[in-house]
Amino acid sequence: MKVRAATLREMGLSAPYAQSQPLQIGEVTLDGPGPGELLVRVRAAGLCHSDLSVIDGSRPRVMPMVLGHEAAGEVVEIGPDTPGFMPGDAVVFAFVPSCGHCDYCADGRAALCEPGAKANTAGTLLSGARRWHAADGGELHHHLGVSGFAEYTVVSARSAVRIDRDLPPQIAALFGCAVMTGVGAVINTARVVPGESVAIFGMGGVGLAALLGAVAAGADPIVAVDVLPAKLELARSLGATHTVLAGPDAVNEIREATRGGAAYAIETAGVEIALAQAYAATRRGGTTVTVGLPHPQKQFAISAVSLVAEERTVKGSYMGSAVPSRDLPRFIALYRAGRMPVDRLLTQTLKLEDINAAFDRLARGEAVRQVVLFE
Repeated sequence: MKVRAATLREMGLSAPYAQSQPLQIGEVTLDGPGPGELLVRVRAAGLCHSDLSVIDGSRPRVMPMVLGHEAAGEVVEIGPDTPGFMPGDAVVFAFVPSCGHCDYCADGRAALCEPGAKANTAGTLLSGARRWHAADGGELHHHLGVSGFAEYTVVSARSAVRIDRDLPPQIAALFGCAVMTGVGAVINTARVVPGESVAIFGMGGVGLAALLGAVAAGADPIVAVDVLPAKLELARSLGATHTVLAGPDAVNEIREATRGGAAYAIETAGVEIALAQAYAATRRGGTTVTVGLPHPQKQFAISAVSLVAEERTVKGSYMGSAVPSRDLPRFIALYRAGRMPVDRLLTQTLKLEDINAAFDRLARGEAVRQVVLFE
């Protein structure tokens, strides 16, 4: 079938993207679903810094590629041997397909699925197939098994989680990355408990979702850190007890607010300096969790003796250490109960044709979550 999609053919084009147009909007060809796959009509797709890091080249991926990994849609067609889904099902995508059989999946660590990671690196679906074709007949790659910046997409059934159909698509899409990653980092990776202190670095979509998770977990105090006062103001309205403007004095301010250092410091900015500050702001015996994805060549240096003498822990969190089929329904239930106002993360909706200008806004820090709505 012919599908309108946003295709990235070359990384590293200079901003402003409204002029350089790294994402080309046009018709491409999409094959039907194979065994274990779904054809999904995409209803909404969010713009994330992980997409931006592919566009600017700081997170290299195989090219050319139909971009987008945070999305929600409706199942249209089911491939052979694909139980558990029906046409009309509403789904949210997970950006790591979990095979369900490797050692990591068997251990409940779906985010580390080995076949899923291999497929994502190669730009294929979990089966190893590619279903996209350019107008000239050449193959296009899948982005993290989702390719959500398109009217329709084909995904592995292991990349989709069924949800209630009445959840607005522009809200549902946010659960696929921002919420699953940010809330999951708090609940699954850090395992924050009520009454413990949390400092969160970076108030983008993932960082603000982590803030919502910390509030829902009963953390106190909660310190929000960012370079933009407007985002700190939003963080305060969402439950942060303290806000700190990023800079040389940030660590001292966090230590003062948390009476000696945060029990949990969560870095979501994807900047190695922010990670170093998060570690420095963590108390003795505390846990530093890093969620952001800096350029692969960036390094993080700490005092090695502090890990032992202060019994520190540094943990990575990918996809919020989530099991999507378990965690997405739980997080959606918290939203429905009014305990996690995910809708406050939505900055605006837009058309696919406006996506390049929207990435300019994201790069400038002017938006939390922008969502492409497909009519």
